[in-house]
Amino acid sequence: MTSHRPLLFLDVDGPLNPWLAKPHRRPAGYTTHRMRPTGWEPPRGPLRVWLNPGHGPLLMGLGYRLIWATTWKEEANTWIGPVLGLPELPAVQWPQMHRRDPDGVHWKTRQLLTHAAGRPFAWVDDEIGPADLDWIARHHTGHALPYRVDPTKGLLPDDFAALRNWAAGAPWRDGSD
Repeated sequence: MTSHRPLLFLDVDGPLNPWLAKPHRRPAGYTTHRMRPTGWEPPRGPLRVWLNPGHGPLLMGLGYRLIWATTWKEEANTWIGPVLGLPELPAVQWPQMHRRDPDGVHWKTRQLLTHAAGRPFAWVDDEIGPADLDWIARHHTGHALPYRVDPTKGLLPDDFAALRNWAAGAPWRDGSD
């Protein structure tokens, strides 16, 4: 029996960038960055992003195969990953972002299950709701941990512990890494 790492679909805004924290109150441990990803070109001002450089090593030590699951797409490798000390990561390709789903699930949910293709995964996002939990339970054949993070706080030590424990707690029998 071979053990393989589960996937970790990682959102940026909310889990890594606690964008709803009190205005002008950067959370402890975070640094402020002014970024210009696609859509934030002049004359629009730069996007304010709070990131905690300590999150990179913590993410790398969780036991997952990390995958960006964010509207930043591949640009997370340019703007977010270097601040956190992450290597270049694959990114989920969204056929259409922010679309309304006929079943009321988040616009990312179906594509994440397609990308997972039955493999075990955790999904860290601030927009996961009850409809997503139900839909994943009914449509995903592998183990899944949809994990909602409070966008006013971002990932906290207890969140990292929960993700680490989940990854370590099941016999993954996935054929790919």
